[in-house]
Amino acid sequence: MTAGAPAASRGPSAHYLSRLWSVIAIPVVAILLSLVVGSVIILASELIIPDHAFDIWLPITAYKALLEGAFGSPQAIVDTLVATTPLILGGLSVALGFKAGLFNIGASGQFLMGALGSVIVGVMVATWPPIVAIPLALTAGVLAGAFWGFIPGILKAMSGAHEVVTTIMLNYIAVFILAALVSGPLKVPNSPSPITFDVGNAAFPIVLGKNGHIGIFIALACVVLVWFLLYRTTWGFQIRAVGANPDAARYAGMHPRAVTALTMTAAGALAGLAGVCVLLGVSHSMTSSFGTTVGFDSISVALLARSDPVAIIPAALLFGAMRAGAGLMQIQAQIPTELVDVLQATILLFLVMSPVLRRVFRLRGAQTAIGSTETTITKTYGGEATVR
Repeated sequence: MTAGAPAASRGPSAHYLSRLWSVIAIPVVAILLSLVVGSVIILASELIIPDHAFDIWLPITAYKALLEGAFGSPQAIVDTLVATTPLILGGLSVALGFKAGLFNIGASGQFLMGALGSVIVGVMVATWPPIVAIPLALTAGVLAGAFWGFIPGILKAMSGAHEVVTTIMLNYIAVFILAALVSGPLKVPNSPSPITFDVGNAAFPIVLGKNGHIGIFIALACVVLVWFLLYRTTWGFQIRAVGANPDAARYAGMHPRAVTALTMTAAGALAGLAGVCVLLGVSHSMTSSFGTTVGFDSISVALLARSDPVAIIPAALLFGAMRAGAGLMQIQAQIPTELVDVLQATILLFLVMSPVLRRVFRLRGAQTAIGSTETTITKTYGGEATVR
């Protein structure tokens, strides 16, 4: 083979490696740059602390502790998987919306409604046999999340109301509904603070380590289900067609309005299932301030994975590992756990800047990190107002 032979003639392995690098180049660069930014913040924070010895190796100590906290022992790995589980489901929720040309900002509210639905039914069936109680509580949470996704979906389909606006408003409504119910009818009588009863037998069984519940496997099963739905079913083809060009899809005999409503409903069900996994698998009860960053982290996960269902797993694992390892980082390196939020936000920032990164680092063959979701973020179909 001559030195000037084209890349395609170097064999299938070189071709696949080239394609793989074109997909992961921007995400890898974004992650590495975020670590650099985090290091600068750590070092800068040392300078403003009075009477503090400057340690130039502190960023390495912090990142080492972060990795050790996430993967340093079998139980640490289980903790990481538990933290990853709702991120997988939330990422699938946002990614499914992206595929249909919808920007689902409402994963946070759908997550809360899913958790609320599961705790209401879970408390009611807390003394029932687990084989009955668990499916009932799980189904209630999924339906609650699906309903919270159906609302912006039908509003989008019937009136053209922008899903970004409606889902953001519904996030706030979900927070206040949860607080009102937990502080009122769901509150344990005479408790010092608003909290619900434990879900009892409706809690997920532990199958790995001390806290590895079956929700881990439910999330992985949903990855397979969503992939099969998108790429092996007629409805999945319609979702992708409507997301690519709703006018062409309508001309081909599809119904973009119905696809929009159903897709947002399915996205809500997935986000609601994420809330179910946290409630039934981890907390088992709910306070009036119940909530996590899962809903908004899911957007970053979906963008990092370029809305690919399978790629959601490593993207969610990255964010889950950061959450799981943050505690040990704070103990060993005295770095606040909020650094994880900085790293995740910085990753998202660099992903949005992917065209710039491609030019600066001369990544000619690299695909932009947000891929086809770029049009979803910047415009909607039917000549409606853009998000630009």
